[in-house]
Amino acid sequence: MDRIDAMRVFVTALDQGSLAGAGRRLGRSPAAVSRAIAFLENYVGTPLLHRTTRTIKLSEAGERYAAACRRVLTDMEEADLLVAGESAAPRGVLNVTGPVASGASILRPILDDYLDAYPAVKARLLLLDRKLNLVEEGQDIALRIGHLPDSSLIAIRIGEVRQVICAAPSYLASKPPIQELADISGHQIAALTTFGLDSWSFAPADPHAEIQHVTIAPRLIVNTVEAAIGSALEGNGLTRLFSYQVADEVRDGRLVVVLPEAESPALPVHIVTPERRLSVPKVRAFVDFAVPRLKVEFARLADLRAQKRKTGGRLSGPPVQ
Repeated sequence: MDRIDAMRVFVTALDQGSLAGAGRRLGRSPAAVSRAIAFLENYVGTPLLHRTTRTIKLSEAGERYAAACRRVLTDMEEADLLVAGESAAPRGVLNVTGPVASGASILRPILDDYLDAYPAVKARLLLLDRKLNLVEEGQDIALRIGHLPDSSLIAIRIGEVRQVICAAPSYLASKPPIQELADISGHQIAALTTFGLDSWSFAPADPHAEIQHVTIAPRLIVNTVEAAIGSALEGNGLTRLFSYQVADEVRDGRLVVVLPEAESPALPVHIVTPERRLSVPKVRAFVDFAVPRLKVEFARLADLRAQKRKTGGRLSGPPVQ
């Protein structure tokens, strides 16, 4: 059996989540998929998968081998495309990853438009609130929010976002005014797990000044942006999110940003890709297609200050002097 083909079957099974799914994707019988993976396990001398009737799970050795297989298959694809020349039309499967919220609301519609423009390309969008190793995981493109460590990745800045605290006008009108950070501790909180469950930290604009910490005691803890926004919209307290996540709600007055002067400095947003992948036509085409659109979208969503002025600013009390 061809070992490269068996690797391709193995990776497809992981991407589809089952042997049957790999068979459907590749047009092969479940028995053929099982034989390919058994061939690899026999070749490396250890089990790669733990199988049940419906699901598969990587063994410890399988995790390491899967990363190696993805690198091998990616390198082969790059070699084929380089031989075909720079004029080759975008084709194949584009692997894109990003955070759950921004990936679903911002990146996914642009990816849909890209696929319409390039019919020979298919895409796999992996949304996770953790950073993947793009090379080891076989990813072509990632949307990243936050400061980037030094690496060999090519990074293209597309905008910035801030962390903001917001609440419904109905909640703020019925509660004590919030005039300084310490006042937050006395309010109801719907806390998103991403931003802290015991305290919220506020980094000053001056990098030499001390970070301020405000203790919170959430009445509700949620793990999705949608749940946090929903609780705030229903008047159940304050929540803390990225500015782009509540831009529409702030724009139409359903939520109000509290203490905008206390916002931490903006965080950059980048599109990143492994350096070698940028020469692949499908990746280069996506970068050229998506970056201008992402810049426009994040410019629209990132800065809520103009929207605060339209809604009359903070509704929770007089301006901070």
